[in-house]
Amino acid sequence: MAFTGKATYSGGATLPELAEDVADLIGIISPFETPLLNHLGDSLRAAHSTVHEWLEDSLLPNTDAMAATPQDPDGDTTLTVDNAERFRTGDQVAPVGSGERMIVTAVNTEAGTITVTRGYGDTAPEALADNQVLRILGNAALEGGEADDPRFTVRTRILNYTQIFTQTVSASGSELAVKQIAVADELDYQKQERLREMLRDLENTVINGVAPAANATGGDSVRRTMRGLLGFITTNAFAKGVGGFPNTDLTEVVLNTALKQIWERSAGRIDTILVGGAQKRKINAFLAEARRFTTDATTYRDLVSAYESDFGLCRIVLSRFVPADKVVLLDSSRLAVLPLAGRSFHYRPLAVSGDYERGQIVGEYTLECRNEAAHGVISGLGA
Repeated sequence: MAFTGKATYSGGATLPELAEDVADLIGIISPFETPLLNHLGDSLRAAHSTVHEWLEDSLLPNTDAMAATPQDPDGDTTLTVDNAERFRTGDQVAPVGSGERMIVTAVNTEAGTITVTRGYGDTAPEALADNQVLRILGNAALEGGEADDPRFTVRTRILNYTQIFTQTVSASGSELAVKQIAVADELDYQKQERLREMLRDLENTVINGVAPAANATGGDSVRRTMRGLLGFITTNAFAKGVGGFPNTDLTEVVLNTALKQIWERSAGRIDTILVGGAQKRKINAFLAEARRFTTDATTYRDLVSAYESDFGLCRIVLSRFVPADKVVLLDSSRLAVLPLAGRSFHYRPLAVSGDYERGQIVGEYTLECRNEAAHGVISGLGA
C-alpha cells in the first residue's frame, strides 16, 4: 500500500520546515601548488638590500679557437686566434679533432697571434681551419727559468632585485560576527586564500620574471621586479639549429646533447629538469620502446620521475608555469629564493575608519641564480 502521510517532497524543494544540508567543506579547483619552490626549499639566508648581489669567478680558460684559416693549413706556424692572451710560451696545444700536438714558442697579444712548433713530439701536422677549437693541455716551464708574469681572473658582481608581493584582505564587522558555513573566521580564510595565490605568483615570477629595462631599482612610479630563471640563462640557451639541435622535438638525444654541452662548459651538475606538461609527456615517452608488460599486468604506467645519464641523476619537476616549448636544466645547489630580511610573507593589520577589519599580506623576495653557465634551457620544442 502506498504511503499517504506527509513526505519531504510534499511541499516541493522549498519546503520551509526542512533544514539546509550544506557540507562543511569548501572545494577549491584552482591550482596553487608550487613544485619548484618546494624542490628548492627555504633559503637559509636572507637578502639585506633591494639590490641583491653576489660574486662569481672562473678559472683561466684552457681553450680558444682559430680566428682564421691559415694560408698553409697544415704548415703555417703563426696562427691567428680569438684570444691570444690565453696562451703562454711553453703551452702544449691540441687542436680538437686532430691528433697533432703543437707547442707555443711566442705570443703576440697585439696582433692576436701565437707562434707554434707544428707536429710537436713526432705527431703529424694536420690542416687547421677557422673556428677550430685549440685545447691548452698544460704549460711546460724551463728548469731554472724566470717566473712568468702573473695572470688572474677578476671576480664579477651579479645582481637581482627584490620584488614586493602584496594582497589586501577585508571583512565587515557583520561578516565576522555571523555564523559561516565551513568557515570559522572569514578574515583568516581570506588570508589563507590570498597567501596561496601569492606563493603561486612567486613561483611563476621565479621562472618567468624580468627586471625593468630602466630604473630597475624602482621608484614612486616604477615597480621593482625580479629577474627569473629564463632571464638569467644565456650561455646554454639551446634552440633549433643552435648547438647541434637539428629538430624541434624533445628526444633523449636532444636532452643528452644539452647535458653534455653544459658539462663541458662548466663545473655545474644538472640535478633538476624543470618542465611543463607537454615536455613531461615527451620525457615519459623515452621509455615507450623499452616498456614491457606481462599477461597478468593490470596497471599501465607512463611516468618518468628521474632521469639518469652519464652527466648525472636529474629529478624531473613538473610546474604549470614553464612555457610549453621549453625545458629548463638546473643545478639546484646554485639557486636560492631569498626573502628580504624580515620581509618573508606576513600579515599586518591596516588602520580602519569604519565597521570592518582590514589588513595586508606582504612579502618581498628575489632569486639568486649563481653561475648561469651551470644551467641551461632548451627552447622551440614542439608540444
